[in-house]
Amino acid sequence: MFNYYKNFSFGLLIVLLLLLVGCQSPPQESLLSKETPTVDAVAPTDALEPTVTAVALAAEVNGEPILLEEFEAEATRYQAALGTELATEDQQIVLDTMIDEMIFAQAATRAGFTLNDVDLQAHIDQLGLTPEELAQWIQANGYTEDSFHAALGRSITAAWMRDQLAAGVPRTVEQIHARQILLYNSDEAETILGQLDAGADFATLAEQYDPVIKGDLGWFPRGYLTVPELGAVIFELEPGSYSPVIETALGYHIVQVIEYDGAHALTLSAYQVVQHQALEQWLRQQRDQSEIMLYLP
Repeated sequence: MFNYYKNFSFGLLIVLLLLLVGCQSPPQESLLSKETPTVDAVAPTDALEPTVTAVALAAEVNGEPILLEEFEAEATRYQAALGTELATEDQQIVLDTMIDEMIFAQAATRAGFTLNDVDLQAHIDQLGLTPEELAQWIQANGYTEDSFHAALGRSITAAWMRDQLAAGVPRTVEQIHARQILLYNSDEAETILGQLDAGADFATLAEQYDPVIKGDLGWFPRGYLTVPELGAVIFELEPGSYSPVIETALGYHIVQVIEYDGAHALTLSAYQVVQHQALEQWLRQQRDQSEIMLYLP
């Protein structure tokens, strides 16, 4: 589940919100029940011995806690961005995103990445805000200076890990060049399939039904097509062969493979899709190997 509110990183959200300093919402009541597990935190007192205070948790990732207070603050910011009350699935999006970010950050730490105070301040300076503007935004959006620095630091650390993984995705992968005949009536589709079986030329029929691009789908890797039913069939075909009629939400497709290349250069858009797929696969594996405890009702 690789997303940040559907694929935006926390760091990017901070920047966007910083650019909209005037669009804040007032503090809200707690979104969730406080009947959740807690960890002990030491609170200083005037006495010689410290006092132990229970801190409620939203989740734990490999023993590292996500505080309920931190989750509720993030959920409130997300609610302000949506402009509506959060549904249960929205709250889950927020928590899943925080978990994903923590998994990326933990992996970055294991890989040897460290973010010192100088580097963190350099990122803050890049926002181009005066100290007064930054302090105003921090307060208006439910942060303290410490919690803001912690959240931004974790986001930067997670982003470093994402960049490392994305950069490791090869730019040449298995791809197919294909074309299709797209029809909107099942009977007509079966008629065209019969003509192909009788020896009709696929390219000629494809041009007849699509004079502009002649049904050409171009080169694409596995998982690139927005209609997964097509991809599952196409990658089983040999060059020159065509599929049976494939029904999808778009209509009735007959697809022919023109060429196959086991290591074809990706277009920019295809490369971005493959990078995203690689990150999602990595994250699923990391989640499977992680100990994740959820405490929300």
